[in-house]
Amino acid sequence: MKYYENKPQGYYDNVRKEMLKYLPATAKKILDVGCGNGAFASVVKQKNEAEVWGIELMSEEAKLAHEVLDKVFVGPCENYITGLPDHYFDAIYMNDVLEHLVDPYSVLEILKSKLAPNGVIISSIPNVRFYRTFSRVLFSKDWRYEGHGVMDKTHLRFFTGKSIRRMYEELGYSVLRHEGINVTKSIKPLLFNIPFLFTQMDIRNVQYATVATVKS
Repeated sequence: MKYYENKPQGYYDNVRKEMLKYLPATAKKILDVGCGNGAFASVVKQKNEAEVWGIELMSEEAKLAHEVLDKVFVGPCENYITGLPDHYFDAIYMNDVLEHLVDPYSVLEILKSKLAPNGVIISSIPNVRFYRTFSRVLFSKDWRYEGHGVMDKTHLRFFTGKSIRRMYEELGYSVLRHEGINVTKSIKPLLFNIPFLFTQMDIRNVQYATVATVKS
């Protein structure tokens, strides 16, 4: 727990503006898993004039979220998701959450029954093939954890773009959108790609955004 408490300033109040574009305009009941202090979810609430619930591990951040959201649960999401109402949420956000879970597959399986018809799961997940991580493993022969980012010390699972899509599909979801986000502006991944005829461009992606719905 101490690693969660020692996150850099602003970690829990980050408004993920790049994730707003994935929110369906018609979504009126929304769950934000890992809502932090509610900064992002409150923007979602205002944008869609929606009812927004949150789940947050850190109690101090959850207290702040209580002030701006309709309902907030405090603790690990696994403690609450089974008890959520069935077929209720039009959208469930999981921004940088699944990689922190012991068993993200079971969580996604349970959340299928919590989605309203045509409801969506929206997630962002770090890309372990991001060029800085990739080069450190390949050239420095090192796997070094850090305070935040792709190699965050609190990450329990690691994903590539391909494995993220496979996870959703094998659990019975249809992937509606799946794309790299927060793409680096560094020229290094481009130089690396020259001998590979630019077939490894996914190493530019810090994260992947995915929108998925239950397969009909």
